[in-house]
Amino acid sequence: MSGRAKKKRRMERKAIAGSSLTSAAEQQAAETIPAPAALGAISSRGPDWRSWLLAALLVTMTVLAYQQVWHAGYIWDDDKYVTENPLLSAPDGLQRIWFSRDSPSQYFPLVYTTFRLEHGIWGLNPAGYHWVNVLLHAGNALLVWRLLRRLAVPGAWLAAALFALHPVNVESVAWITERKNVLMGLFFLLTLLAFLRFDEEKSRRRWCYYAGALLLYALALFSKTTACTMPAALLLMLWCKRIPITAGRVASVAPFVILGLGMGLLTVWWERNIQGTQGELFAMGITERLLVASRAIWFYLSKLLWPAELAFSYPRWEISASDPRDYVPLLLLFGAAAAVYLARRFVGRGLETAAIYFVAMLSPMLGFIMLYTFRYTFVADHYQYLATVGPFAVAAALATAAAVRTSRRYALATRVFVAAALLGPLGFRTWQQCAIYHDEETLWRATIAVNPSSWMARNNLGIVELRRGAIDEAIAQFTAALEIDPAYAEAHYNLGNAFVRKGTVDQAIVHYQKALALNPKIAGAHLNLGRILMRGGRVSEAILHLRNAVVVAPQEAAAHEALGSALAGSNRPAEALEHLTTAATLAPSSVVVQNNLGNTLLDLGRAGEAVALFQKALQLEPGNAEANYNLANGLVALGRPEEALRHYRRAVELRPTYGAARNNHANTLVQLGRIEEAIVEYQGALAVRPDSSTTHKNLGLALQRAGRVDEAITHLQKARELESQTAR
Repeated sequence: MSGRAKKKRRMERKAIAGSSLTSAAEQQAAETIPAPAALGAISSRGPDWRSWLLAALLVTMTVLAYQQVWHAGYIWDDDKYVTENPLLSAPDGLQRIWFSRDSPSQYFPLVYTTFRLEHGIWGLNPAGYHWVNVLLHAGNALLVWRLLRRLAVPGAWLAAALFALHPVNVESVAWITERKNVLMGLFFLLTLLAFLRFDEEKSRRRWCYYAGALLLYALALFSKTTACTMPAALLLMLWCKRIPITAGRVASVAPFVILGLGMGLLTVWWERNIQGTQGELFAMGITERLLVASRAIWFYLSKLLWPAELAFSYPRWEISASDPRDYVPLLLLFGAAAAVYLARRFVGRGLETAAIYFVAMLSPMLGFIMLYTFRYTFVADHYQYLATVGPFAVAAALATAAAVRTSRRYALATRVFVAAALLGPLGFRTWQQCAIYHDEETLWRATIAVNPSSWMARNNLGIVELRRGAIDEAIAQFTAALEIDPAYAEAHYNLGNAFVRKGTVDQAIVHYQKALALNPKIAGAHLNLGRILMRGGRVSEAILHLRNAVVVAPQEAAAHEALGSALAGSNRPAEALEHLTTAATLAPSSVVVQNNLGNTLLDLGRAGEAVALFQKALQLEPGNAEANYNLANGLVALGRPEEALRHYRRAVELRPTYGAARNNHANTLVQLGRIEEAIVEYQGALAVRPDSSTTHKNLGLALQRAGRVDEAITHLQKARELESQTAR
């Protein structure tokens, strides 16, 4: 054999060995271990009892590590996604999930579909949703093992176990809202496996795998559009296996590019126009974005290497293109990239593939595309869920190679020891981290402990305190949030809500106005301010704010109801009818809306329709005093006073201090000629409302009819005095 031929054969052997994450010597050492003896090394003949045992061990470890979420509740955003999401129970909910913009957050229709299915099974019991997340994560770990094994990565099982047990992934699993991450991960990994099978298959059946890969990819995108990085992952997978990237293979990836680009553009539009990622807070030049991205990459790596002080919300960095210190992470990144490139001579393409994969998977979350959450922080643990597979593959391969080199004789024992030494502490840390996701209060207090400057966490803790009635504590948290960020409109709004609960309405008005000056699109601030102004007699101002609330939140029933009631109270029943009808459509089970719409119809002389609405209100809530009172008024208008008496009496039974019900009950008794009974009712009404001029007048007239003239004069004079005081 010629020298040139020998050199060519040596280069071919080197190329084959270089496809893994270890050097040629380490690869040869690893191959001396029988397949069943190595963690994650499964015989090519197919799964046997050892692989089933390792799979069961992986799932069991995952489930046990996440034991603390079995009984956890709901936290931030879970209300929008699950507990208060009307799409989960509405008859047309499934159609609206897929074909409307009614989704409470981004367009993730498959996520909402799974929530809708689960809602039909276990309702709002959080345990079911948590269990599904944990099992999806365990399934993803199995798929990571399968994929890395197909790519001939040494220590594939260990890499999958690191993925399953690393605490940085807790946020993606223990947070119900992050169903989108674990569900996307499932279909993303299945897509990679299906595409790999398509590329390896030589028969016509390969196109079935290709179609399956495209379908699985679409499902991944419908779960979370960060799956748009799939084309890069597909090409990297082929490149890592030293499969030539031919024009045909590039063409086969093209449909994935088109799908990903389409969904990616939809998400960008949604973030800008629906979520509102516009304005000064999100205005960053390309230089600042590069600086954020480079710092974020190092941040994510640091949390993988040393998962201490993990937080639900990290501090938002202040990045300036004019500060030389902010360029250090970028320069270090260039240096690391050069080192990885040079290292391929010794370790093959594996390390380079893992590094590129890590950055590619993070790319949608690095700041080049503005996300709504960037107003709080540029980084989050759940952003690197699938990206972690790259570093974990490197770590597992290096650990496996080191174990084999250290002791060939006791290779299995050494590898088991290494795995236990890595996985034990990580699993325990994951178990600890799960505890902070038990409920919202625990979550926000833990966040503040790590990140005291988190105005978002303090604001949300204030909401929790307000919800449980700790008003002063809530005010303290909202105030602390505003000390950190005086321009935080939501904190002003929530502080206004707290002052309303405390009864200091003037302070509430001030903070509602500040909130709206900072962000005119806070519908709740318009709504609550309008209600306060209405009660204070500032009708025109109130109606203006209530109209703004309807414009900002056209699907908010409470806004339409408040505006309709204000218009009705201003003797504009025709205008009121439009908004109250809309409110009834949006909230068909609201007794308040049914009552107010019925009263407006009554004012318009449509007593029959009004009575039907009051009857519906009583079906919804039989013990509602207002519905009984309103129904009685409607029956009187229809000329059915005997039936009305029963509902007036029921209203008074439910609320003995209901002066208006007692007065109208007495009026109906007078209409029926039962004067003495009416007098008793009028007197009862005055006992609870002694300053009612109307009741004094009615009682005086009843007494006059009963021949008790002196008493009648007394009450008629009292009625005139009260009317004159009111006129002044």
